[in-house]
Amino acid sequence: MSEAPVVLVVDDDPHIREVMRFALERAGYDVAEAGDGLAALRLCGERRPALVILDIMMPEMDGTEVCRTLRAREPGGAPGAGYVPIIFVSSRDDEIDRVVGLEVGGDDYLGKPFSPRELVARVKALLRRSKPTGSARSLEAGPLRVDLEAHVATCAGERLDLTPREFDLLAFLARHPGRALTRDELLRKVWGYDYVGETRTVDVHVRRLRAKLGEHHEMIETVLGAGYKLIAPAA
Repeated sequence: MSEAPVVLVVDDDPHIREVMRFALERAGYDVAEAGDGLAALRLCGERRPALVILDIMMPEMDGTEVCRTLRAREPGGAPGAGYVPIIFVSSRDDEIDRVVGLEVGGDDYLGKPFSPRELVARVKALLRRSKPTGSARSLEAGPLRVDLEAHVATCAGERLDLTPREFDLLAFLARHPGRALTRDELLRKVWGYDYVGETRTVDVHVRRLRAKLGEHHEMIETVLGAGYKLIAPAA
């Protein structure tokens, strides 16, 4: 029997940690807890969690700084290379806080108060996204190559340092080259659950992808009034 994935819950409110622990353990996860950012970083080294649920407003070190520190430690952007997916949770549910959370390296954002069932659904969806699906082992479009088994993407021979969510978004675009994909469709197919009203999330991830594609950023084209599509440049 395989070991249960470790989920690290980081929040300075013990009651909220208890609620999350109960829901996650019922779903079959091994839960570790931290009450502040420094303890979270220590536990990340000791327990090697499969995923971190991270509060933003905490003493000693806030969640965004913990996220930056974890991302700075990573030698690469693929699972197994030091990467850990992060879900931010916060009572500050403004759009700007969501955007900041995503831009510092978070993979998802959940506002408080939240449903424990929704939290578990998001954990399952995010962990599931790290597993390649479909029969094809790799996808190619122009200088872009997406290896679904190794969970690695390269552009013009250079490896792209992607988060799991960025990788999944790029892979989905590469599976449908030339096709205009709406933000709603991308949320359903890439995020794996109903994310109504948060299409800004797609824009943030596309902006990050374009930055990492560098001179090939124009491969991800904006379709006015619709969403985005991947185009392979002419040889």
